[in-house]
Amino acid sequence: MSGVFQSGEIAGLSLSNRFVRSATWEGVAAADGGVTPALIQTMRALAEGGLGLIISGHSYVCPEGQAGPWQLGVHKDELIPGLKQLTQTVHAAGGKIVMQLAHAGFFAPQPLTGRPPFVVSNFEGLSKSPTTELSTGDIDKTVRAFAEGAARAKAAGFDGVQIHSAHGYLLSQFLSPIYNRRKDEFGGSIENRARVHLEILRAIREAAGKDFPVLIKINCRDFAENGLSLEDSVQAASLLAAAGLGAIEVSGGMLNGGKLSPSRFAINSEQKEAYFSEELKAFRKAVDIPLILVGGIRSMAVAERLIQSGQADFLSMCRPLIREPGLVKRWKSGDLRPSECVSDNLCFKPALEGLGIQCLTEQRQKAEK
Repeated sequence: MSGVFQSGEIAGLSLSNRFVRSATWEGVAAADGGVTPALIQTMRALAEGGLGLIISGHSYVCPEGQAGPWQLGVHKDELIPGLKQLTQTVHAAGGKIVMQLAHAGFFAPQPLTGRPPFVVSNFEGLSKSPTTELSTGDIDKTVRAFAEGAARAKAAGFDGVQIHSAHGYLLSQFLSPIYNRRKDEFGGSIENRARVHLEILRAIREAAGKDFPVLIKINCRDFAENGLSLEDSVQAASLLAAAGLGAIEVSGGMLNGGKLSPSRFAINSEQKEAYFSEELKAFRKAVDIPLILVGGIRSMAVAERLIQSGQADFLSMCRPLIREPGLVKRWKSGDLRPSECVSDNLCFKPALEGLGIQCLTEQRQKAEK
């Protein structure tokens, strides 16, 4: 059997193959962050599509951490019944699902949250509009919010949680020297900048149990001037692995620039795929927990090479699965054509209009036939 279709394990969670749906904002949650029939249908299609693991869209752990409208929430107990319906649907279709826990920090829009966004450090030039620097008390509340979110996810039947510390959201801001200029125990050295992550991991263990799988998505680099370096990211990952983290998904770049944006366009050759694979090698040398690689994977040949070489343990995809939720099932059937995704990023446009994330290119091509 092909290596990508061999079973694998993350923190005791058995997965049928090495393919992961990377957290993707679906844009179809209710106004209060609740589960909707459209979201359940999206997850059902992914589960039926043959993925080893689904990671939910980023789910805000507290109201002030919401990143945008129609975003899934896990900030109150009233959301648990809907979340339970979602996990039951995925499990009935033979899938496994992990919830991504998130706080937008600086990128939480005030018109949506009703308050100035929380930031790791407040400094001149950061923003033209008001922001609030997190006090140590605010940090404690944030740690508790992540832990309570994990407990709700467990109660709703999720198979684990993933801490979102990539792309410039709050926990990524703690790691990044661009945003973190604190002079207390949460700033300065990488050990201090990673302190909140370790506190969150420990709090989740207390709230959800030591055997509940906890993953993280982390920037390998910010790909921005004075941003998080590869060396510091690897060191933070090593600290978390030593503290009992289950797996690391390696990503990179920031919402407002860097490699996250330019590398995502025109992925039309194998050479342009897996654009964080070189950075992944540094993590491979430093930690012995499963590594998940995201970023531009479009072809079975590249996926197979990454797994067979031992470079990655699992491979995650975002946009190819918006276009083709059944991509993995297709590959397993023997149809090895690359993903039909053309990396034009038009899929996010309807989500911003409240219509949910969808492939406009596929719709246009069908209309032209």
